[in-house]
Amino acid sequence: MTPELTKLTWVVVLQFLCWIPYVLNRTVVQGLVDTVGYPDNPKPLAPWAERAKRAHYNGVENLVVFAAIVLLLNAAGISNDTTIMACTVYFWARLAHYLIFAAGIPWLRTLSFFAGWLATGALILQAL
Repeated sequence: MTPELTKLTWVVVLQFLCWIPYVLNRTVVQGLVDTVGYPDNPKPLAPWAERAKRAHYNGVENLVVFAAIVLLLNAAGISNDTTIMACTVYFWARLAHYLIFAAGIPWLRTLSFFAGWLATGALILQAL
């Protein structure tokens, strides 16, 4: 497996796990029955859990573009120092984004998102 596909796998694992903290909070706040059901007036999650949920959704949305370009590069046989570094930066930027977003730190959240966006842009440029 190429380094890029390995990084893609780790990004997928990250997104696979990101729902756990906010669902645990939901279970604590709303109870198990409401967590697995559809209550009419659910109790609100803790602010950090709401932010973690939004960070997870954002990560999933961005995973679509990142995965598509990594798979395209792999199919084209393109792998170099730039693609490897961009994939590494993307992973760490997305992890930082999730943690910083959940913690509620606005400027760093934006910077970590932008780092991931730039890494994806670098991958796109390698494809072109």
